[in-house]
Amino acid sequence: MLTALARIPSIRAGRLGFLALSLSYLMLVVVCLGSLAREDELSLGRNPLTNLIKTASEFARPSFVDVWLGNPRLEYRSDDGTLLRVENRQQVEADYLAGLGRATWTTLRIATLGSLLGALLGLPLAVLTARNLGAPKPLAWLAKGTLDSARAIHTLVFGLVLVGIVGLGPTAGILAIGLHSMGSYGKLFAEAIESLDMAAIDAVRSVGASPMQVFFNAVWPSVLPQFVSSHLYIWEFNIRDSTILGLIGAGGLGLLITEATALFQWGRLATVLLVVIALVVSFDALSRRIREALS
Repeated sequence: MLTALARIPSIRAGRLGFLALSLSYLMLVVVCLGSLAREDELSLGRNPLTNLIKTASEFARPSFVDVWLGNPRLEYRSDDGTLLRVENRQQVEADYLAGLGRATWTTLRIATLGSLLGALLGLPLAVLTARNLGAPKPLAWLAKGTLDSARAIHTLVFGLVLVGIVGLGPTAGILAIGLHSMGSYGKLFAEAIESLDMAAIDAVRSVGASPMQVFFNAVWPSVLPQFVSSHLYIWEFNIRDSTILGLIGAGGLGLLITEATALFQWGRLATVLLVVIALVVSFDALSRRIREALS
């Protein structure tokens, strides 16, 4: 009874603190909206409803249906009626889908290799960052600063820099994904290590094991399932993230998205986005099964 009464002030203090944070967040939202309204930056443009209906109608007919329903003899004429060229829409769209398949494979390779690179770079930094492993403080601070910096810089920014260094193509995308993912991997791996029961680690240390032996005999077997789960999650995220790297010339689906939006080809953009959704959903289902097998 007395213990419960003693906890009441701390509960009230926690609720008041949460209320203060909620009010601060609400004030920030109000300030953001107010400042944008004063700068007239909340406008929806001219005829937003008309534009929305037109765009939605074009999205509703993805371009891949032209493989079956496209005009096999589509004529392009000038204003005076002169025949300029004749196009087989079915063949054109079939060729586009073949290119879409190659772009999907490129995106998958960028995400896969970039994720693996990020995991390999993040693991040693996570070991140094984990507080319960007792790494020297200068090394721990340096590792934490590296991971925080990698997470703070967006993949697209890394990509812009790396394109200037290694040139256009998937290599820049792989390196960009890897450097940004390194920060996320390092944080998740370090948190998994810090959640370990220290009794097993201390037991291995007590017999004179080296730091490497402590890691592989006491740490690695315990955190491996969490490491795999984190890797699958970030890998899935990188599949989505790698689709935007075409904006800076890394190739893959992002390049097709850039071309479709630049030419206002909403039907083709709908086709590409359907492929992205199918890719992510398929990988999510696969990763869920792997996580269930590990649990």
